[in-house]
Amino acid sequence: MPPADQTPDQDRYRDTVFLPRTAFPMRGNLPVREPDILARWKAMDLDGRIAREAEGRPRFTLHDGPPYANGNLHIGHALNKIMKDVVNRAHRMAGFAVHYVPGWDCHGLPIEWRIEEQYRKSGRDKDVVPVLQFRAECRDYAAHWLGVQSDEFQRLGVQGDWAGRYATMDFSSEAAIVEEIGRFLLNGGLYRGLRPVMWSPVEKTALAEAEIEYHDIDSTTIHVAFPFVSDPTPGDALDGVSAVIWTTTPWTIPANRALAYGPDFTYVVLRVDDIADGSLVPRGARLLVAEDRVAAFCDEAGITAHHILYTMPGEALAGAICAHPLRGQGFDFDVPLLAGDFVTTDAGTGLVHMAPAHGQDDFLLTRQHGIPVPELVMDDGRYAETVPLFAGTHVFKAADPVCTALSDAMTRSQRAGEAPSGLIARGTIHHSYPHSWRSRAPVIFRATPQWFIGMDTQADASVETRASNHGTLREMALDALGQVRFVPESSRNRLTSMVAGRPDWCISRQRAWGVPIAVFVEKATGEVLRDPAVMARVVTAFREHGADIWYSADPAEFLGPDRDPDAYEQVFDIVDVWFESGSTHAFTLDRDGLDFPADLYLEGSDQHRGWFQSSLLESVGTRGIAPFKAIVTNGFVLDEQGRKMSKSLGNTVSPQDVIKQYGADILRLWVVNSDTNEDLRIGSEILKQQGELYRRLRNTLRWLLGALDGFSADEIVPHDELPGLERFILHRVSELSAMVAQAVETHQWVGVYPSLHGFCTNELSAFYFDVRKDALYCDAPDSHRRRSARTVLDILHRALCAWLAPVLVFTAEDAWCARFGENESVHLVTFPTVPESWSDPELADTWDAARAVRRLITTEIEAARRSGAIGSSLQAQVSLPLSEYEARVFSTIDWAELAIVSHAEVEIMPGSASLYLDDPDAPGGEPHGGPVVREASGQKCARCWRVLDEVGTNAAHDALCLRCVSVVAE
Repeated sequence: MPPADQTPDQDRYRDTVFLPRTAFPMRGNLPVREPDILARWKAMDLDGRIAREAEGRPRFTLHDGPPYANGNLHIGHALNKIMKDVVNRAHRMAGFAVHYVPGWDCHGLPIEWRIEEQYRKSGRDKDVVPVLQFRAECRDYAAHWLGVQSDEFQRLGVQGDWAGRYATMDFSSEAAIVEEIGRFLLNGGLYRGLRPVMWSPVEKTALAEAEIEYHDIDSTTIHVAFPFVSDPTPGDALDGVSAVIWTTTPWTIPANRALAYGPDFTYVVLRVDDIADGSLVPRGARLLVAEDRVAAFCDEAGITAHHILYTMPGEALAGAICAHPLRGQGFDFDVPLLAGDFVTTDAGTGLVHMAPAHGQDDFLLTRQHGIPVPELVMDDGRYAETVPLFAGTHVFKAADPVCTALSDAMTRSQRAGEAPSGLIARGTIHHSYPHSWRSRAPVIFRATPQWFIGMDTQADASVETRASNHGTLREMALDALGQVRFVPESSRNRLTSMVAGRPDWCISRQRAWGVPIAVFVEKATGEVLRDPAVMARVVTAFREHGADIWYSADPAEFLGPDRDPDAYEQVFDIVDVWFESGSTHAFTLDRDGLDFPADLYLEGSDQHRGWFQSSLLESVGTRGIAPFKAIVTNGFVLDEQGRKMSKSLGNTVSPQDVIKQYGADILRLWVVNSDTNEDLRIGSEILKQQGELYRRLRNTLRWLLGALDGFSADEIVPHDELPGLERFILHRVSELSAMVAQAVETHQWVGVYPSLHGFCTNELSAFYFDVRKDALYCDAPDSHRRRSARTVLDILHRALCAWLAPVLVFTAEDAWCARFGENESVHLVTFPTVPESWSDPELADTWDAARAVRRLITTEIEAARRSGAIGSSLQAQVSLPLSEYEARVFSTIDWAELAIVSHAEVEIMPGSASLYLDDPDAPGGEPHGGPVVREASGQKCARCWRVLDEVGTNAAHDALCLRCVSVVAE
């Protein structure tokens, strides 16, 4: 017995309707299905087939910035690797040969820190462990996590040469890295010098800028008086006067060796007439500060009344000398005043105290004047035993001892009737301060002997290099950046300004796990040995034995028979990991199908101060060109509220958990549906939204597959014979094809896949599929209309599978194989070639206008349904008034088919103005009325359900319309 809403006649003709049939399931079941697809790809050697298919094609090289091998992947890893995979797959499908070699950064402090943590937990002392044993444990740790991360990346659907991956700890890589160090050594770019660098007292090593993060802390601030002892000004204006400085680092006062002033500022000598309760300033004190800072200084120091004794230009301070406020206690040296262009009046007093061992400006200014750089702070952050008053005190605990010593100094100066010398005021400030991103502990600037690559050193042109131009490293790097494409373009200024303003590159670290700076220094002269033969022997040994050979071999093996090893110091500092990762182009590119320079580097925005910059400087310094033609930057991942993710907040999103619940394709869809140029958000609600978007895309593919059941090439209709509706859809296909092609060329993928989703949802599911269901289900198989529709559906299936394949790598494969068999793969095809003739903007304008009219008709149909006048749209007929111009433009449109009603009648209204189109002739009449919907006359066809007067006119099939009669008869 048929269902209640199914008539016997409908049941009789049910099998004559060409309903969709497909084995492609409605539900993706991605967490289960995706591993099966990965296994099938491996069994069919898909990677090998891709490589063979690519032979002879132009190459595209995306060089992988190496993630760090020390833990499971986080969501930022997933974002970046998926973006790279989308770009690689898209270029492959655009006709390029793509050989993607993933890589890992395996050396450095993070791994060393983890091994030391294991030592501390087990009560072991790292310092008594032989260095080669320690390095072996670090190597094993890195190897374990490299394997884990490789599996996790592959589970994301990332395609690459995983067997041929690179790692900085491979022997061949270590040899290449030390060879790159040698290039700088031989061209004069590498030198050893004493400079202030970011130093971690906890980790006891120098840090790179990229290893620094900033956190807000409370710091002690002090105003300190330095009494003048030499007055170059006319009339002894500075006699009995003290210069006042302000600093947020009291611990640097023992290292003070000068004061800086602004030569273009105006300074005043003020006399203190009265003070507030608790103020430390002596009444009657005469103090020198910048004129612009008088009010703020008096407020901060508790000076309630004062008057100005003198005003003088900053340049008048040239040649003035102060005494250190702790003179007489081991700090008995002159403190000259020096002109500094970095001095500002934004805060403080307009005078800056200079501690050359603990600040970049301080160091550069004092060095210009030949002032020695004192080394007072040891590697653990404590003052050396030779430092008066503060020996053994940690700098982060020095605020109270320093303030006490300065207060005592002030008391002594007052008792002696001398100019103020010591503490003027003490306060606190809440400000951003640099911390190590590993230990999360504060860092300091500390001058230590380190190895540097000079930014403003002229390369030795007599040394043979691959450099095509000569100049300083800074000049060549800035010139090279001018030839690089940036995505987004706004990121260009960030990297350019960083290179323009950065100091010399400190590449040495005082640790054990890494590639050593394998050079020798002559003990007698302190000169670095620059011998190509020695460096060649080092590189050869590293390539055969790895960097461990530097620690185990006799130095004579490297120095050769003509040099006495006792005459040379062997350097055991390791190289900065940023130098290592910046060198990866040297042992990855320009081989195995990979071009140098790479077409693209793609990383997070933090890599402007990290890998982008180190790669640029390393390549320019050794080869004279940038290692990349383009740089793409992605943002960071935040939670749904826009907060930074942290375990303490409990708002982290694990890619492994997302895959387990939703599947990798959902995570990949989230990436391309986001604006990756900015920071991205992710969370449960956002992932649910992506799941809904995925469902719509999957349903589109499923409907296409069902409607193409049994399709053969014999059905194909040439483009010029297709109805207007089909040509309109192919016009949209041409637009999307152009959008994808532009994204491939420009690396600008933001917005592409939302547009593709919009096409599937709005143009296809809600419009084209809806309109063409009747023809597909009920027309005869050989009807021109049905064949035309299936011709376009074939194109749509192939195009959508190809366009979605870079993102929905598993789903697109499933949808492809559901039609063509499991011996095939969508990842072996290219994007569809779209003829220029498909683009027809004029036709598109007509159909866009017709769709707008359709929406008005649909609105009227819905109103009729709500009123009970009709039950469904096929029970309606439409009367559509049109102007003469509209009738001509819309002459080929079947409005009954378009509106999905049983009958539509066009009423041409002579002389009326157009309602739906801009009439170029603009008749002066009134616009015609809108569509009118009423119940259709006739009977309902048992097969197509249209209500027509002709139903029942055929005796053999009296329940069918004439169209359905002819189909059933066949």
